[in-house]
Amino acid sequence: MASSSPLVFHVRVVTGTGGGPDKTILSSPRFLDREGYRAVCVFMRDPSDPLFAEVESRARSLQAPVLAIDDRGALDGKVVARLRAACERHRPALWHGHDYKSNFFGLRMKRPGMRRVTTVHGWVKRTWKTPLYYWIDRWSIRRYDQVICVSTDLFQRCLRLGVPEDRCWYVPNAVDTDEYARALSREEAKSRLGAPLDRPLIGMVGRLSREKRCDLVIRALELLGRDGVDAELWIAGDGDERAALERLVARLGLGDRVRFLGYVADPSQLYQALDLLVMSSVREGLPNSLLEAMAFEVPVVATDVAGIPGLIVDGESGLLVEAASAAALRRGVGRLLENPELGARLGRAGRRTIVESFSFAERMSRMRQIYDRTLAHGPGHGPAPTEAP
Repeated sequence: MASSSPLVFHVRVVTGTGGGPDKTILSSPRFLDREGYRAVCVFMRDPSDPLFAEVESRARSLQAPVLAIDDRGALDGKVVARLRAACERHRPALWHGHDYKSNFFGLRMKRPGMRRVTTVHGWVKRTWKTPLYYWIDRWSIRRYDQVICVSTDLFQRCLRLGVPEDRCWYVPNAVDTDEYARALSREEAKSRLGAPLDRPLIGMVGRLSREKRCDLVIRALELLGRDGVDAELWIAGDGDERAALERLVARLGLGDRVRFLGYVADPSQLYQALDLLVMSSVREGLPNSLLEAMAFEVPVVATDVAGIPGLIVDGESGLLVEAASAAALRRGVGRLLENPELGARLGRAGRRTIVESFSFAERMSRMRQIYDRTLAHGPGHGPAPTEAP
């Protein structure tokens, strides 16, 4: 890519090994390069966090340039100065924020001519601090040139918050359909991972936080066991809820049927080993793990919250169940385990859904149109990059 091509700063706070939005950010540079843009992934991170090395390793594998900005927390008053220095040194044409902090700080960058774009990934995590953080985010995005929403419910919410309709776009999360494509049979993948071949393998992939309600899947597994269904659950991911979930497993006597894998840098083999994937969240945007599993033709059972019904058609490309109910998850999982033919059909349909509507190449083509529009005309002008939902 020519050095004269417009440069995009993708900016976000990252802790530990990151999450779904960080996967999207790290995958963006190589696709944007084809669209005529250069991109740098700018991560504000605690310099003492050893897990940031995992993010850098993933970036190298994806050929994504990374700029690490030291951020020691809310009392670190030098973060803005470091970001301003980075802007002066690299001269980005576009600041693309991905969370409340990058959106707020983006408004404090004084670089002349630099436009501001943000992606709203969702306001799902709830702690005593998040009401303030989310208020700052909602205040900030109304002042951005363009606002991109990863699900239709977030698009509607941003309009209600006062984002003008001609500056608000629905561009869903997506996956690289070449990278996420089945290369192993389920049995081959299970053998490589040491998973039992005589037990159905249920999977969960994601952050172990309260809104994910992983406890409900564990309780659903216990209900299945009461009915004589001998299945196994593997959980890939880490987070604040892990210790509580491990205690729940021990209390329910499921230690021989639940395995905590911790952070998995590349879950591709795991997806291919699964008989099905469960998503039990009560709050979501549009989870990357669902997109990834469906790309691997894994049948999915998911709660009908937020952007998930916009991805899954119940009974056609997956199963939707009511949120916050272990019994509902048990029924959905049991239905697939009792009917492998249904699971195979849903898996094939899920793959078609991803290829046709949620490919990363198409997402970044639409992103390029938004960038073009912003740089050429500013907000509110030029051809629409995509129709609003």
